[in-house]
Amino acid sequence: MLSKIKRHKTQPVQVGKVWIGGDAPILVQSMTNTSTSDVNGTIDQILELEESGSEIIRITVNDMDAAKAVPQIVEGLYKKGSNVPLVGCFHYNGHTLLTEVPECASSLSKFRINPGNVGFGEKRDIQFEKFIDIALRYDKPIRVGVNWGSLDQNVSKKLMDENANLSEPKSSNEILRDALVISALSSADKAMELGLPKNKIIISCKTSKVQDLVAVYRDIASRSDYALHLGLTEAGMGRKGMIATASALSVLLQEGIGDTIRASITPQPGQSRTEEVLLCQNVLQALDIRSFVPQVSACPGCGRTTSSYFQKLAQDVEGFIKSEMLIWKEKYSGVENMNVAVMGCIVNGPGESKHADIGISLPGTGENPSAPVFIDGEKAHTLRGDNITQEFKVILSQYVASRYQIREKV
Repeated sequence: MLSKIKRHKTQPVQVGKVWIGGDAPILVQSMTNTSTSDVNGTIDQILELEESGSEIIRITVNDMDAAKAVPQIVEGLYKKGSNVPLVGCFHYNGHTLLTEVPECASSLSKFRINPGNVGFGEKRDIQFEKFIDIALRYDKPIRVGVNWGSLDQNVSKKLMDENANLSEPKSSNEILRDALVISALSSADKAMELGLPKNKIIISCKTSKVQDLVAVYRDIASRSDYALHLGLTEAGMGRKGMIATASALSVLLQEGIGDTIRASITPQPGQSRTEEVLLCQNVLQALDIRSFVPQVSACPGCGRTTSSYFQKLAQDVEGFIKSEMLIWKEKYSGVENMNVAVMGCIVNGPGESKHADIGISLPGTGENPSAPVFIDGEKAHTLRGDNITQEFKVILSQYVASRYQIREKV
């Protein structure tokens, strides 16, 4: 059973076929890194991201070729059976591209606008109004996406000047946090003044440091009920980026803040873009907010375990579940909530296996391969010999078929 974290109440926003905010599930987003003008390459990556579990996908629309490619991408996806919502990411010239390529505006499910670079000086308000007018004309929601690296300089300078005159001035870091929040909320409020309803507005306010992100989103959540998109921007590569992202998202999600999330991690050269999707899913599942795949509990191993045998068993079972889920998730309802235990010795093994839906416990170092299997808290089998792994896979498949109902076809 998933936990009942009390969510910060926000206005629900429909984006294509899905909803963000309100009582809707917290959704996983991602972004392509192909050149959008490469229609086939972008379609292929979108399909890959969607297959991995991305529920909303953002694409760069940075020039005329990209804008003209968007309708072709949407049509190509439709022909392949995909209607995943696509968000157009606009900077500097979005108002021009959407005006000159109306098919781009009508094809996208949402527009992302950055208040820090929608326009500069006197042009800022004019170009922002054009952007909102287009959103109204095509009945599209927007994301007001403020970013630490492209903050509206007018807002930050004004706050810095005011702060300098205080008897107890804030730190520059505090001022920048305030500037992020003010830029996001004032831009969203301005969009409403121009006629865009609140249920068409999502806010993001991203920083590259964990504590800054937590502080900023706590502030926004306390001051508004706009739907919120979470993400640690420029999180970095590899373990560093993954840990920082998971840390930031987990704190806020546990506090009920956030309606949709993205992991902005830098892929290793040649690595699939889908890693950011899997990271988000893992965070949501670890917090018991959503389930995507069966949860496999496995002990770390110690001097009591037959390490190589146990590690191989745990690896084989997890790999088996991952491959079978391609079939199970289409066939069985609720199988993603299944808990499986693969334990290495008699200390915690039997108890952990009893707590799982189905579990197996090895006897430990130096003992004959003999492993009890527990199903729904009761000992159901004892496996012996050299074929324990394969026999457990068979039992696991039989359990899924008997426990979970056949999914009704829509």
